[in-house]
Amino acid sequence: MKAFHSDEAHPSIAIKPSNNVIEMNSHSIKVACSNCNLRELCMPLGLTPTELERIDDLVASRRKVKRGATLFRNGEKFTSLYAIRTGFFKTCVASEDGRDQVTGFQMAGEIVGLDGIVNDHHTCDAVALEDAEVCVMPFDRIEELSREVTALQRHVHKIMSREIVRENGVMLLLGSMRAEERLAAFLLNLVQRLHTRGFSQSELILRMTREEIGSYLGLKLETVSRTFSKFVEEGTVEVKQRHVRILNTEALKDIVNPKVCN
Repeated sequence: MKAFHSDEAHPSIAIKPSNNVIEMNSHSIKVACSNCNLRELCMPLGLTPTELERIDDLVASRRKVKRGATLFRNGEKFTSLYAIRTGFFKTCVASEDGRDQVTGFQMAGEIVGLDGIVNDHHTCDAVALEDAEVCVMPFDRIEELSREVTALQRHVHKIMSREIVRENGVMLLLGSMRAEERLAAFLLNLVQRLHTRGFSQSELILRMTREEIGSYLGLKLETVSRTFSKFVEEGTVEVKQRHVRILNTEALKDIVNPKVCN
């Protein structure tokens, strides 16, 4: 297994860059969803060849998003969902004091843009944490095809449900867990998601800063750094800048779900 890196190059044809976002016509690229190695992560399983062909038509274009650039902004009109092909994103909203409050981290194989469905406008910013590429799927096309391909409809519902479960999990993190529990749960969740994509169960490269982790977990930067140091001292993890190696997965699990001694 390998630690997570998403710097792989993909063949593409660039059309007119704008605001660090480069849009590419899907007919020029013609790398279909049916041939994508992430299909099982962001598309429904068990489709017939005909249904797969219909699904391929969902992708209107591809976009390359430079590190630090915004895929969509809070208040922007909602038109599409975005399947992440490569790279890493954070979603965030501006707090009352002007700081960014991180609401989530998304990686290859995941969908962003679901926040816009409720009122036809996005309710957060989606910012690339590294150079990324997304497939643009117009939502009106998804709705139209969902009426004909029931597996796609179920898949969209599953994605929405997963988002609700994730939000509930974040609320639990922020509401009842200590700093050690929050960071341990974050690392376990991150490495599990990466392992689903074929990467190591114990090593990862953090694409987000400690400050961004703190914003997401409701912790100060100093608390995040101190907690990482505590995990290192206890021999639970090894940290070299942004490279993290989990040395004792069970110890992290015990922090999140402590065993009750009789």
